[in-house]
Amino acid sequence: MKYIFLLLSAITFAQQTKSVDFKIVQGQITINPKDKSVRGAVSYWFDVLNPIDTIKIDAQNMNFTDVELNQKQIQFTTDGKQILLISAFKKGTNNISFNYVAKPKQALYFVGSEEKDNVQIWTQGQGKNTSNWLPSFDDVKEKVIFSLEVVVDSKCQVISNGFLKSKVNNNSMTYWKFNMQKPMSSYLLMLAIGKFEKQIQSSNSGIPLEMYYEPKDKSKFEPTYRYSKELFNFLEKEIGVKYPWGIYKQAPVREFLYAGMENTSATLFSTRYVVDSIAFEDRSYTNVNAHELAHQWFGNLVTAESSKHHWLQEGFATYYALLAEKEIYGEDYFYSKLYESAQQLKFASRSDTIPVLNAKASSLSFYQKGAWALFVLHEAIGDKAFKKAVKSYLKKHSFETVNTQDFFAEIKKVSDYNLNKFSKVWLESTVFNTQQANILLNKNKSIQVLFEVEKLKNKPLSEKEDFFAKTLQSDVYFAVKEAIVNQLKLEKFEDKVALLSLALATKNVQVRQAVAASLNEIPESFRTQYETLLDDMSYQTQEIALYNLWNNFPGKRTEYLDKSKNWQGFNDYNLRTLWLSLALSTDDYGTDKEALINELINYSSSNYEANTRQNALEKLLAFNIINDEVLQNLVNATTHHMWQFSKFGRDSIRKLLKNKEMRVSFERILLNLNEIEQFQLNRLLKE
Repeated sequence: MKYIFLLLSAITFAQQTKSVDFKIVQGQITINPKDKSVRGAVSYWFDVLNPIDTIKIDAQNMNFTDVELNQKQIQFTTDGKQILLISAFKKGTNNISFNYVAKPKQALYFVGSEEKDNVQIWTQGQGKNTSNWLPSFDDVKEKVIFSLEVVVDSKCQVISNGFLKSKVNNNSMTYWKFNMQKPMSSYLLMLAIGKFEKQIQSSNSGIPLEMYYEPKDKSKFEPTYRYSKELFNFLEKEIGVKYPWGIYKQAPVREFLYAGMENTSATLFSTRYVVDSIAFEDRSYTNVNAHELAHQWFGNLVTAESSKHHWLQEGFATYYALLAEKEIYGEDYFYSKLYESAQQLKFASRSDTIPVLNAKASSLSFYQKGAWALFVLHEAIGDKAFKKAVKSYLKKHSFETVNTQDFFAEIKKVSDYNLNKFSKVWLESTVFNTQQANILLNKNKSIQVLFEVEKLKNKPLSEKEDFFAKTLQSDVYFAVKEAIVNQLKLEKFEDKVALLSLALATKNVQVRQAVAASLNEIPESFRTQYETLLDDMSYQTQEIALYNLWNNFPGKRTEYLDKSKNWQGFNDYNLRTLWLSLALSTDDYGTDKEALINELINYSSSNYEANTRQNALEKLLAFNIINDEVLQNLVNATTHHMWQFSKFGRDSIRKLLKNKEMRVSFERILLNLNEIEQFQLNRLLKE
């Protein structure tokens, strides 16, 4: 009988959206962090537009009970990917309800441990499918209004989409009920559970802006969320359509898969961007903040109907984030970022064979070339026409899915611009139109100077030295001065020292950082000047300078280590892990080497986030500080849900296995590993 049901499903799958319109879903879910399971009760209301005998709801590896249609039991089956509801569905409004249990393999993530009382649970729907933890719809075209009640331990807070309607304590559990007011695609549903505090601001239009943080990070609130209100106010005004979701929340979560995710009314972002005022210089959340906020209109209010039109989400969010940053950082910043992405796109076009308007386009194409396309269009038709078209596009297609022609249709109403040619050049070709890009970039005076600098790349230093000196002492945007420093890398030190001194004298953090990174070998005559970089307000600059000075001047290692012994750096402990590595590699420094080794190894363990662990493991391997615990932590990395970290673990093990003694060491620790770790290591041993 199961095979008949599957055949029915295949026949009706394409017809379902024409025959059934899901309207509202109400769910109550309880998440168990001990066994990483979800159990829930779900109720959907839907209209049958045409008679149909099978309705499917996406549901990955779930078990169902009490499946009822209009409060009467109906026949159903599952195929591991969907629940198939079998009945003679007739025209009219219906209700389907059921209970379910799931152990999600993805889309719902558990971080930390109950023993340490630092559990965080969060979701990622885009690319992973919400249907792993809640029966829902992988197809973005099926938009519903969600109401979700989440039952968790009373020690935790819950963040979800929409307004918190009620919060009820019952013994040791709390029932958090959230309501959305408008329909959205299922991939934008979210949860974040953990120990959070929040501050609330209000936009100019009266939208509550809830900004969350972990209690330990209270002192970092201001630099982390700096400019948040300004970004919101700017984008709402610039886009010309009122923010559609009533409330906006942002929360950093540990071990997040991406920089940020624009869940409807509730953005999650990586703790990488939880910064103090010094870290803000190198790891500001501002761009990600603006990008995810722009998605609340471009992606959430109007959603690309398929991946082919993904630029309508990422290109728009990238462009509008740049416009918002221009409001804060100025035109020079705006044009320098466009210049930077133009260089990337020009280089990529040599090998990239897939254009923007293709489901398999690269992220660079969807994001940066999509943004460039909008910049070109904006400049071509003028600000007034562009804004009118965007506003009309959003209003006409609110809470719907869209394609590129839907956007073009609104452009045609305000301009006779040749959209066929535009599309062929910017969306359908892999070539980057450098000539047109340069004309637009040349509107900015700093970029004009930057082009002059780039033209001199192959000229002898003697022919450009005076121009470089004059430019370094001017008030031109710092990116131009960085470009000059980068051009000096291969020059003889005695020929460029005067220019490097001028670069340091700019007192600009990024220009000075470029000097720090440009010199691996530091002459004694330049040591005192280079040492000033240790006092820069940049953890990145301090990391580069500390290592280079330690490496170049063995006689002063103790002095450098004493100066930096209390440094921590970013929240991935970049400076602390470097200091430990250098201290352990410095003869006669410190008396308790074992304590230093244990501290560094601890940073490589699951007690810390992936970025911290990778920092520590890289340094342990680079300085050849390897024991069984280090190897076990390396194997554990291969099981991590962040692909970058797990790949780092696998690649590092492959290198070590080329050494026969290391292979023996890995074989020796096999029995100390858990089942998943053993599986991963055995695969690598057999390669």
